[in-house]
This record gives sequence, structure tokens and C-alpha cells, in this order.
Amino acid sequence: MTFEQIYWLPLCAGVTIAGLVLSFLAFRRRGAAAGMRMAAWALLPLAAYLTGALQSLWTIGATIVSFVTSLIFNPLVWAGVAVTGLSVVLFVASGFMRGRKLRLARDGKPGKPADAPAAPQQRAVGQRTGPTAGQTAGRPAAQPAGKPAAAAAKKNNDDDFSDIEDILKRRGIS
Repeated sequence: MTFEQIYWLPLCAGVTIAGLVLSFLAFRRRGAAAGMRMAAWALLPLAAYLTGALQSLWTIGATIVSFVTSLIFNPLVWAGVAVTGLSVVLFVASGFMRGRKLRLARDGKPGKPADAPAAPQQRAVGQRTGPTAGQTAGRPAAQPAGKPAAAAAKKNNDDDFSDIEDILKRRGIS
């Protein structure tokens, strides 16, 4: 059925009149606000016809229905959906495989790729080389007697940086 085959003016006027009757009933039962809101909704079909928006709405609705029906009943479209799903599965699976390969290479277990660089020697987390937390090169750690909190804070900062340095060295970043 096309847009021209329907008598729109009597249809829109009838819907508007029925809506105005219901809005009057809503006004008497639920108050002025409910009646006014129902009247506003009831006037929309007649306004759509008078402004020509009804034909545009018909065209939009018919286009959407045509698109959906051609999408649902077309086997070629479903083949495309299946190929898209296969593509997503392959992407996800390759990501897991790549992550596993990198994790195995990092841990040094079997399956390490031949092109992976040799991992530097790892130290224990607390082990340090060079000056200790409170020392500088060639000078023993001497803390002022009046500032133990500042010395403890400096030691904690040095420990934090040593952990970061260890991580960077393990990754081959200096």
C-alpha cells in the first residue's frame, strides 16, 4: 500500500477527535495537567497531516521496514554476518596466542622464540648494587640525629626507585 492509497485527512481527523475525547475524560478524572497532556498528544496526527510531515514519516517508516526485511530474509546478508563473526573470533584468538607467546618468552620457559633477545641477569628484589640507600659514592651513610623521619623517607624513596630500575633492566630498558 502506498501513501497515496490511504485517505489521510479523515484518518488523522478521526484520531485527533478520539484523542480529544479521551483528553476530556482524563481532564475530568485525573485533573487539568493530564487532560492538557493528552490533548497535546491528540493534536499531533492532524498537525503532521497539515504540515506535510506525515508523508515524510511514511517514507522513513517504509524505508526502515524495507531495510529490516531485506536484512532478515537475505541469505547473502547472513553470510556476511557469519564472516564478520569469524573475523572477530580470529582476532581474539590471535591476541590470546600472541600474549601467551610473549609471556612464555618473558618467563624464560620452553617455547621461547628464537628472535627474542636474551634476558639480562635478574637480581633478587631487595638486592642492590652500588651505593646503599643512605650512602653516596665514597661516603658512608651519616644521618643527622634530629631527622630520623626524613632519613626513613629518603630510604623508602631509594627502595622505590630501585624496584623501578630492576623492572626497567629486566625489560632491556636503561
